[in-house]
Amino acid sequence: GVDSEAVLFRALADRTRRLILDELVARPRQTLFEICARLATRHGVTSTRQAVSQHLDVLEAAGLVHSRREGRYRFFELDTTPLQAIAERWPAAEEH
Repeated sequence: GVDSEAVLFRALADRTRRLILDELVARPRQTLFEICARLATRHGVTSTRQAVSQHLDVLEAAGLVHSRREGRYRFFELDTTPLQAIAERWPAAEEH
């Protein structure tokens, strides 16, 4: 089967995808247009809308982003559930 962990780590390996996640933390529900605008103004990332859309597809396949269509807009939201599995697998050391 598909190694969902490998899909997750590959999704997180790309800087632009990590910035998209940062922006979805800063502002929870965004359209593709809003995400592109924030990447450009806040991070100087001038990827095309098509490229950002492909990044969002990768994040969605990894379960880190969910999208919902409302009217003519598609809204993207962050889901950190896949990251919780990593935190549980490699728990932080107890402070002594």
